[in-house]
Amino acid sequence: MIDALPPGLILILGGVLLPVLPAWARAPWMLALPLLTLAAIWNVPLDASIRLEFLGFFLEPLQGGALARLFGTVFALMSFAGTLFALTQPRVTELAAALVYAGGAVGCAFSADLISLFVFWEIMAVASTVVLWSSDQPGAGKAGLRYAVLHLLGGAVLMAGIAGHAVSTGSIVLTALSLDSPASWLILGGVLLNAGAPPLSAWVADAYPEASYSGMVFLSAFTTKTAVLVLLKAFAGAEVLIWVGLFMVFYGILYALLENDMRRILAYSIVNQVGFMVCGIGIGTEMALNGAASHAFAHILYKGLLLMSAGAVLMMTGRRTCTDLGGLYRSMPITTTCGIIGALAISAFPLTSGFVSKSMVGEGALGEHLVWVWVALQAASAGVFLHAGIKYPWFVFFQKDSGLRPADPPLPLRLAMILLAVLCVAIGIWPSALYSLLPYPVAYEPYTPAHVVTQLQLLLFAGLAFFVLLPLMKRTRTVSLDVDWLYRWLGPRLAKALWRAWEQAGAGLERWTAAVGAAVAPGLRHSHGPLGLLGRGWPTSLSVVLVLGLLALALLLGYER
Repeated sequence: MIDALPPGLILILGGVLLPVLPAWARAPWMLALPLLTLAAIWNVPLDASIRLEFLGFFLEPLQGGALARLFGTVFALMSFAGTLFALTQPRVTELAAALVYAGGAVGCAFSADLISLFVFWEIMAVASTVVLWSSDQPGAGKAGLRYAVLHLLGGAVLMAGIAGHAVSTGSIVLTALSLDSPASWLILGGVLLNAGAPPLSAWVADAYPEASYSGMVFLSAFTTKTAVLVLLKAFAGAEVLIWVGLFMVFYGILYALLENDMRRILAYSIVNQVGFMVCGIGIGTEMALNGAASHAFAHILYKGLLLMSAGAVLMMTGRRTCTDLGGLYRSMPITTTCGIIGALAISAFPLTSGFVSKSMVGEGALGEHLVWVWVALQAASAGVFLHAGIKYPWFVFFQKDSGLRPADPPLPLRLAMILLAVLCVAIGIWPSALYSLLPYPVAYEPYTPAHVVTQLQLLLFAGLAFFVLLPLMKRTRTVSLDVDWLYRWLGPRLAKALWRAWEQAGAGLERWTAAVGAAVAPGLRHSHGPLGLLGRGWPTSLSVVLVLGLLALALLLGYER
């Protein structure tokens, strides 16, 4: 029976049942669900398919394939690691919602039609909002509301595109779409909003850092990467995505360098890294698509590791700004080591997962003679090392001593970090294990002397630039204004100003109406009052004469016709 169901349902149903379980059973239940899901994913044959008829269309909530297995596998791995990291989390609502959220992502990975995709997509939106609202951070409530509004907007745009596509083509199959109709553009817009693409990309840094120490680990893994998965399936080779991806790459770097909040640094880094994937999808060659898919796999793991280290710091110190931290390596050696491994992986350091995945996107650009794209991606790689590879670990774990001496977090959190750190290094050492899961055959060798030397030179000079410019890199207690300022600060104030203007206009109209009424009232009383021509009683005979006159006029007009 389990082979005949979408694997994501295991996590969804298990998450729904979690709150009713006794307390002693919750931990083993939560750890077992991702492992059962992973087993179910690998039990799905690559050519498997489930077809259900619905309103004249055929739904395919389960279809095997290399891409589905790749993303399903990493989603299940991340849900296990995230659950292990969250075992000490007392809020059961957050844990249940996180499992449902992960299940929605796995469901999207195996969906082969647009309706099934939309259903799992909205499950993710609702569950991730609950994860955010379950946080103990002071800004979680308002951030969650903004997050919900934007994702409901994205879902509405996506649904409008799906409906338009179904009407115009008579098909809801999730396959390659060409951008030759408004419906296709609406689908692309709804997907790009979830990917954190401009202009509505600020929700990532607005919402994610307000989650709990464990909630942000889940949030970082699924929404944006599910959007990457859909782009891989539906819009591979769309040239516009090259420009969108490059914008995301440099936008994320710029804001991450300006940030003082360690979790906002890593949130902007999500946008930056997803930009590499989107750019690879836009290039559209097999090499570039393999690079985008493998980088999504690697990114989920090393970004989860980085956010676990940041979550551990938040949990043990209660602080999240770089100006309040520093010197934590003295008392948090495991957290520091794992954070450094994650920083090296995101910077594509040799022998880490980022090195064997990110470079494939650049190789794909060179294969299409897009030299300017390759140069931009190389420059962006240096920027990644500046903000995530050096800035985050330096200001959080090193720099000047803050005087804080927190211990490493509890055992489950340490085990989760160690697990992801091992995976990041293992993939970097044995990339063939990852390459075997990719959708196209891989003819790429990352460990060539030229590639290794070039990458080490890039990282070396980026690191040198960081320490030379260290006085400029030091953060102050400032707030970075992003596009969300338009609807967080300007929008409400503009709405209040317009409402006040409307009230004033209404009051003015009311006064004008009263003045006009006072001016015409005497005339109306004269004509329509008790003694007025139109107000006093008329004799019945006069009424009969008038009726007969009107009847005669009607007869004459009818006779002429």
